[in-house]
Amino acid sequence: MNFRLEHYEGPLDLLLDLIRKQQIDIYDIPIATITAQYLEYMERAAELDVEPSAEFVYMAATLIHIKSKMLLPKDPHLEEIAPEEDPRKELVERLLEHERFKSAAEMLQQKRVIEEAVWSNPQIEQFLSDDESPGLAVSLFDLVKTFQQVLDRVKDRPIYEVGKEDVSVPDMIQFVTKLLKQKRKGPVSAIELFEKQRSRRAMICLFLALLELVKRQAVQLTQTDAFGDIGLEAGQQIDHALSSDSNEIEQQYN
Repeated sequence: MNFRLEHYEGPLDLLLDLIRKQQIDIYDIPIATITAQYLEYMERAAELDVEPSAEFVYMAATLIHIKSKMLLPKDPHLEEIAPEEDPRKELVERLLEHERFKSAAEMLQQKRVIEEAVWSNPQIEQFLSDDESPGLAVSLFDLVKTFQQVLDRVKDRPIYEVGKEDVSVPDMIQFVTKLLKQKRKGPVSAIELFEKQRSRRAMICLFLALLELVKRQAVQLTQTDAFGDIGLEAGQQIDHALSSDSNEIEQQYN
């Protein structure tokens, strides 16, 4: 495959680009082909004296390891007793997770551009409705910062990754909706809610659920002090958060 040498933020960015440009089913990655293309990119980078980071080298080793596992013959008797998990499963989950974060980041970038346009031209405010005010964009950025702070903080303490944990974004949407509807007084602390999650996957699902609920005006973000904790309160549309669009949410995040 021919492709020009591009700059990628990390190995997952490179892999996603290879997969999406060739319209490959992300759940059925042809690992031998993708590995060859990934290594070709690294060879071209070396020819241009571009030093790959440790992340790129580690991903190359991971791809080669997955490829070797898939080439090994399987014992049919062992498969009947204990079917072996697809060696690509963890990589696919990481790619999907990364893609969701990229989509969220792009959405926030678009809101930032709108926000800057509003503040640079105050006269434009008369053309905007209440739900298009720049306050929403600011709160979303603060929510992203809060989430990043929690992820940085939990690096120093153990996070229990439950092997067969089946938490999903729709599950978290239900959880947050019920929590806020039961809350009688005061906002729920976003930091406390994130830190109560037992795994990194649960934190990510919670973050994506909050973005979805804010977009649907089911959750309102509050902040009493500048750079303070983000508070979560029930929004105007919280009663409709899981009505007719529940199937759409399932398809989007599962």
